[in-house]
Amino acid sequence: MKQVVQNYKSGELAVLDVPVPGCKPGGVLVRSAFSLISTGTELMKVSEAGMSMLGKARSRPDQVAKVAQSVATNGVGATYRKVMGKLDSYTPLGYSLCGVVEQVGAGIDDVKVGDLVACAGNEHALHAELNWVPKNLYAPVPDGLASRPAAFGTVGSIALQGVRRGESQLGDVALVIGLGLIGQLVVQLLAASGVRVVGVDPDPVRCELAERLGAAACGDPASAAVEAAVAELTGGHGVDQVYLAAGGGSNQPVELAARLCRDRGRVVDIGKCRLDLPWNAYYEKELDVRFSRSYGPGRYDPEYELDGRDYPIGYVRWTERRNLACFLDLLARGRIDVEPLVSHTAHFDDAVETYQRLKDGDLKAVAVLFRYPDRPDRAAEAAPPAVAVPAVKRRSGPVSAPARPVGAPVRLAFVGAGNYATSMLLPHLAQRDGVELSTVVTTTALSAANAQRKFGFAGATTDLDAVLGDPSIDAVFVVTRHSSHAELTRRALLAGKAVFVEKPLALTEDELAGVLAAVEESGNDRLQVGFNRRFAPLLQEARKRFGARTGAASVRYLVNAGRLDHGSWYLQQGTEGSRFAGEGGHFIDTVSWLLAADPVSVYAVAASGNEDLQVVLRYPDGSTATISYVTSGAPGFPKETLDLVADGKVLRLDDFVRAAVYGRKRWVSSRLPKARDKGQAAELAAFIKAVRTGGPMPVPLESLVATTAATLAVQAGLVGGAPVTLAGAR
Repeated sequence: MKQVVQNYKSGELAVLDVPVPGCKPGGVLVRSAFSLISTGTELMKVSEAGMSMLGKARSRPDQVAKVAQSVATNGVGATYRKVMGKLDSYTPLGYSLCGVVEQVGAGIDDVKVGDLVACAGNEHALHAELNWVPKNLYAPVPDGLASRPAAFGTVGSIALQGVRRGESQLGDVALVIGLGLIGQLVVQLLAASGVRVVGVDPDPVRCELAERLGAAACGDPASAAVEAAVAELTGGHGVDQVYLAAGGGSNQPVELAARLCRDRGRVVDIGKCRLDLPWNAYYEKELDVRFSRSYGPGRYDPEYELDGRDYPIGYVRWTERRNLACFLDLLARGRIDVEPLVSHTAHFDDAVETYQRLKDGDLKAVAVLFRYPDRPDRAAEAAPPAVAVPAVKRRSGPVSAPARPVGAPVRLAFVGAGNYATSMLLPHLAQRDGVELSTVVTTTALSAANAQRKFGFAGATTDLDAVLGDPSIDAVFVVTRHSSHAELTRRALLAGKAVFVEKPLALTEDELAGVLAAVEESGNDRLQVGFNRRFAPLLQEARKRFGARTGAASVRYLVNAGRLDHGSWYLQQGTEGSRFAGEGGHFIDTVSWLLAADPVSVYAVAASGNEDLQVVLRYPDGSTATISYVTSGAPGFPKETLDLVADGKVLRLDDFVRAAVYGRKRWVSSRLPKARDKGQAAELAAFIKAVRTGGPMPVPLESLVATTAATLAVQAGLVGGAPVTLAGAR
């Protein structure tokens, strides 16, 4: 299928051939009929992409701050790869469309194949021939409403939410500053609510259009006509609400709002304009400044948008989806007319030219629509739904793989192509001799296309079955969200593939049992979990310098994990597990490798009021390890520090940039000059060698299972409040 994309680094716009997205449970696959260009938000993004790197940094100071923090935590090299990987990738455009349901995912019963729906979301209602849309981001189109006006559903919801935030009443007078697409819709919504509207915009054509659509008067912000109209309509008191629907860097809109608003009036920010509030003016009138967050309640809440968990109507009357349905109803009943706003309708194939004309100013428009072909170019494909994993017994004994023909490349498939895969794994594999990147599989079309372009995959698809059934593929990398690791690993093992799965291997005991059942059923134990720290050259050197150990050891491992950004999928504990369940295996595996044993018991306690954990591991020879996993520490402090004490010696690791061993002789490493090497490259080399030669996997399966079981035991220990003995521990 085709999709409009942009490279944020170069500014390049393209209509790209990408795989068809899979139809996942909880949503529908929609074939686009019309999609709407947001001439404000999208053109701002297109313009930013054309800036220099310095210009991009100035326009996004919030992202610059995140980069600085990443440098402090992960080092310059890793941060550079991460940032460049994001910048030099195709990103999608679009967030408002109407189309026909082509496939219905599991759990959806309110629409059927062939229904017309309006769709929202900058990750789901894209300028693309096909989109997968979760339940709370689409709404059925009322009978009699055509797909062309219904494509305005999302931007209409933005305007509607802004009007709701203003709490207008019959007879009020409102000022709308900025008469672009959102402003024009706000004017109509207010007029339909019995509010008299004064519009402000420097463009006389837009002012005339707003007056035709219901505004009482409109004019240039610098003209006396606007102030005269406000004075006449309000008896000199000022307007009841001001709706800021303007963009740009001028502070004129907020100053004008203060001047023309009545005492204790409301100022609602819908657009993205400069907000240097003149304190005296706002204080003296005690103005109520409010923000309108996009389409309505539910926005930026992954449980609402992705998991389909609705808010009870008795507590939240107007959500994203209800706003979308309401706006569609207003269109169907003729209370809102969007046709006068449409300046241009372009064929989808002409998207690049259309954006360029808008950017250059050759095409002056309030609203522009893309029209899609009536008939699909090819049949839609869909990934199969996930299935439940039964709990069965584990196979015993290692199984070796036959050696490969000399000189034959190791052919790899990647399931998932997110940030970690593209910044920490694929750069090490793309240029490695004897490795062929065969196929990348993702549920979103664009991430597969990005990985194919950047790393040279021979193919990209959303069909996992085709990859697992390809006998030429030797190994599968599972680099998806945590909740899917165990099931994907199980399926790949049953297909006879060697598997590299990022941590965690499993989130529950049943999932772990399911993986082991696949090993027993298939006779295939060719498995590696991404516990990379044991492969870090600096830590390996420190362990060698420490030497053999005769007595019990005491280990202290401080992990300064830090807080996550709001909206991170790591916070979706209901589906993705706790943070420690997701990454705690890294630290348990590192300690177990240092002590050359598996833990026999786990005791865990949590600090009150935050996510800080203390995890105490006990080992067969009496050694103990305390892992302090904290999120409340200072972000400038190193992420990982480790001390091992035994036999009158101390091993010290400082965040993989320096190590030392104190004993009869002291050894201190030189500080790494560029980047922290946490062992990814060495781990991948060991895995590829094992696949190529048929030799044993880099880490024994027993160790992988023991580490996973210990990680899972942490949650059990937190619930029970007592040490957990690991069954079968040696």
